[in-house]
Amino acid sequence: MEKDLQQYAHIPLKQVTNRVWRTYSGGALIDRWKKDSPEVDNSFPEEWIMSTVTARGKNRPVDEGLTKVETPSGLLPLKDLIDSDKQLYLGEKLAEKFGTTGVLIKMLDSQERLTIQVHPDKRYAKEILNSSFGKTESWYVLNTREIDGEKSVIYMGFKKGVTREQWEGYFYDQDIEGMLNSLHKIEVKPGDAFMIYGGVPHAIGSGCFLMEVQEPTDYTMRVEKTTPAGLQITDELIHQGVGEKTMLDCFHYNDYTLEEAMDKWKVKPELVEASEGFTFNTIFNKTHTDCFGLSELDLDGEYTVKATGSFYVIVVYHGEGTLLCNGKEYSYAQGDEIFISAAIENITLKSDITSKLLLCYPPS
Repeated sequence: MEKDLQQYAHIPLKQVTNRVWRTYSGGALIDRWKKDSPEVDNSFPEEWIMSTVTARGKNRPVDEGLTKVETPSGLLPLKDLIDSDKQLYLGEKLAEKFGTTGVLIKMLDSQERLTIQVHPDKRYAKEILNSSFGKTESWYVLNTREIDGEKSVIYMGFKKGVTREQWEGYFYDQDIEGMLNSLHKIEVKPGDAFMIYGGVPHAIGSGCFLMEVQEPTDYTMRVEKTTPAGLQITDELIHQGVGEKTMLDCFHYNDYTLEEAMDKWKVKPELVEASEGFTFNTIFNKTHTDCFGLSELDLDGEYTVKATGSFYVIVVYHGEGTLLCNGKEYSYAQGDEIFISAAIENITLKSDITSKLLLCYPPS
């Protein structure tokens, strides 16, 4: 059986839709991106991409969040393919260090503001949650929409002068305005990019469609016990089972001016190479984190992606064309999510319609 599964390491693998339940509503812009009709906001506002991570939620399916990919033998779980030969699929270094992809990629579309939250850094994750991974993440804004006249914003980081004592007081009183006013409120537009390191408080506002690349866990500590739409959040989803006091230890209580916060967390994409037929930019890379990487390829012609010794994932934001891999041609189109294993050497992408391709990388 394992040998049967190893053969698929040599072809590009497309994921089938993998929508995940969350405590907030959204998803209409994911439908639009996928060219699905009707475009609906509901409780499945996230698409998890090439995921070997199960989603955390009470009374949810045990395999929710796990990716299935198309193969000549039918749909198969990506995790099963990787487990059949980790070095072949992931690459030698990743296989030895993590034994897993080491990254989780999401498309996220918010109809309502997400609850104010924080994710663990590696130290907290190891000591408190017994996890090798924290949840440092990144946001790349792809589109926005006004909802009830509200522009798209994010909240991030403690304002100057906010103390732990104040924050804990707001939490125990469930003073949501007090908590929101403690954080920097930043209007966003397509092309904006932010690093959200473990320990940094944050919330995504309504009307944000973004790609989130992160460490591969679903650990979220929330300080709102009721969502903006009125959904009661269980204790488990508030503090992940560690208790409220320990949950509050997850925050880094550093305070910043808005200028300091933007300088620390907003990322400016940088040009790597360009020609008449393509522009290749790096967005998140080793200068920001060693947890993952993200690049963007604007293609109106042909581009060869060189092997790096690890797998990577191509997400087609728009356009269509062909992908040449091991002497065979495969099509790609808007909405496709494609796993390229470490066993594959160079691939050549050729656009039929001008394309924007997002290339997501595992830990470096």
